[in-house]
Amino acid sequence: MIKVILVDDHDIVRTGLKLVAEKMSGVKIIGECSDGMEALNLVKELKPDVVLMDVNMPKVNGLEATRRITQIDPYVRIIILTIHAENPYPKKLLDAGAMGYLTKGCAAEELEDAIKKVSMGQRYVGADIAQQMALAMLPGGYKESPFDVLTSRELDVAMLLVRGKKAKEIAGVLELTDKTVATYKYRVLEKMSLRNEVELTHMAIRHGILDAKEIGPIA
Repeated sequence: MIKVILVDDHDIVRTGLKLVAEKMSGVKIIGECSDGMEALNLVKELKPDVVLMDVNMPKVNGLEATRRITQIDPYVRIIILTIHAENPYPKKLLDAGAMGYLTKGCAAEELEDAIKKVSMGQRYVGADIAQQMALAMLPGGYKESPFDVLTSRELDVAMLLVRGKKAKEIAGVLELTDKTVATYKYRVLEKMSLRNEVELTHMAIRHGILDAKEIGPIA
């Protein structure tokens, strides 16, 4: 039996995934939670085979959670299941240790196939994402994003900033000092030629990295 944990901040998504998983042979949902920090604790407690995880979540996002989980237990396989099919997320998450990457529009059969293959140590990337990644390698085939200039850690900080987190909160989540967070914030804004977090938030929305519905009205 493949033991699976669901990590997504939307209750309706987790409910839907549980209903889908109930029809999969040899797959059992043993736990669920709504953010990356809770996922870390569940992994330690329940020892799952596979973690199905979203990217955009409060507190600790999917990128940081993937990095930490693979450090805690490299035998836990992580599948990213998200709306983000475009760069910079797929490559950064796979580099961080994710073994699978699917969009939430995938068929139930593909999700089941991914869970079973990833649980055996095989990588699985959805056809739509694989095609985009392949095209990106061709001359002129890559659609540039201003977020590409950021390192994985800078992207972590940027995503917390656009969610309205203060430096002290970010420091606690990422286990950094306030001074280090301030340095990362400066680098993010400088690299992207932005003046403040409001401009960063608008940029994240414009490039599909953040859903405006998640944060409400901004200046």
